[in-house]
Amino acid sequence: MSIEQLPDDNSDGALNAAKKKTREHALSLWSIIRRYTRIKEITKPKSQSRKYPERKQFYSNTFISVLSVIPYLLVLIFGGSFFWDFDGLSGTIWGHTLQFEGLLKILSVSGLIGFLTNWLAITMLFKPAKKRPILGHGLIPAQKNRIAYRLAQAVSEDLINPEIIKKKITESNIIGRYRQLSTRYIKNIIDDPAFRSDIKQWVVAYVDEMIADPEIRAALAKRILTQIEEALHNKSFEKIALKTYTFVKGQEMQAIIEEALVQIPTSVESGLDKIDDLLDQLPQKIDKNSDAIEDIVTTLLYKLINQLNVHALVEENLRSYDEQHISNIIRSATNEQLRYIQYLGAVLGVIGGFVIWEPLLSIIILTSLSFVILLLDQLLYQYSTDSAG
Repeated sequence: MSIEQLPDDNSDGALNAAKKKTREHALSLWSIIRRYTRIKEITKPKSQSRKYPERKQFYSNTFISVLSVIPYLLVLIFGGSFFWDFDGLSGTIWGHTLQFEGLLKILSVSGLIGFLTNWLAITMLFKPAKKRPILGHGLIPAQKNRIAYRLAQAVSEDLINPEIIKKKITESNIIGRYRQLSTRYIKNIIDDPAFRSDIKQWVVAYVDEMIADPEIRAALAKRILTQIEEALHNKSFEKIALKTYTFVKGQEMQAIIEEALVQIPTSVESGLDKIDDLLDQLPQKIDKNSDAIEDIVTTLLYKLINQLNVHALVEENLRSYDEQHISNIIRSATNEQLRYIQYLGAVLGVIGGFVIWEPLLSIIILTSLSFVILLLDQLLYQYSTDSAG
């Protein structure tokens, strides 16, 4: 029965069967490609631990340890001052009488106040993590959304905005380098005789299976005949020539096309060497069109970058963290400095105690000491700058 006599539903069924077989063979081709290109290994995430940058240590552990003793020492001095506090002791310096009685209590209390106020201020930055009826809410947890917005804004505008990414891509020539690596990789694959053999077998199997099915062959013939008729729609001479040919052959055009399709597998097998030529030419064609390929990839990449909303991405991720997690991130990055600030408060409190005890003398000594420290710092800075230069 010729194709013209087949019902449309049979023709549609044949075409659907052809599509199904094509999908099956496409999966088979993909398995061949995966086997030789090791795509699974290439795309497999590398299980390596992320290396974080080392924390820059501003103060030695010994220095922090020494400072950490000061609050405990001040508590002991404060307790001891109730039993003895330079009772009745005095002295003279530069003709000025100094009364030492009560000095321990003044120094210990002012030092503890300095330490406790700094400790309280730092604690209030992070705690309470959840809002409490009386104690309120820590500054950082309470401003979580604002912090997320500001960080996202800083990242998107100054760190990884699309223009910076484009500039880095252009400067690094990463697309060109990857194109060269891809070309070498493809060449290694297609030079593998086993790969070529499997591709040829796949082509033969696909064509054989498609043409061997009478319904698929008939549907393909009908599709070809329809296209021929559409091509000859306004060409009377060609129509007459075609009808004459079918009359001489004594067959319908449909049958002639089906006979031609049956010969395709044989023609394919005899022309498999052409596949070798095509595979041999592939790397050269890629190199020949390298500029066009790189331009296309660059354009697509730029379009992808322009669609990337870095601000929204960063802000959304930060907002998803709970208040405690945000606090832990900031605290872990600044813990050393925060501890130093706490203990420094105790030291400054003790210095303030001396000012309370003897204002004029303490101010003179502190001013002189501050001048010496600033001068020494400037000299050391200048020396380090000259040495680096």
